[in-house]
Amino acid sequence: MTNKSVIAACLFAALNICTLSARAEAVAPQTYTYGTHLDIQKVISMKEDKSMTCGIVDARMTYLDSAGQTRVLDYSKFADGCDNQN
Repeated sequence: MTNKSVIAACLFAALNICTLSARAEAVAPQTYTYGTHLDIQKVISMKEDKSMTCGIVDARMTYLDSAGQTRVLDYSKFADGCDNQN
């Protein structure tokens, strides 16, 4: 391989990595409502607002659907601080 071929291959690989990361960030979140159909094959991550007291917090789940597409779901839930309260 010549130097030009190696440089072109490295540039092509770098552009592909940048394109993939840009596509992963471009997923628009869906807001959960009662009756929303969820097609969850694998959960990638779950995040929620931190709260030491009992109450409702915002949460976000990132997952793969059965087609392998990345999806983001925003929803509300009771804070983890509610676990010890009745």
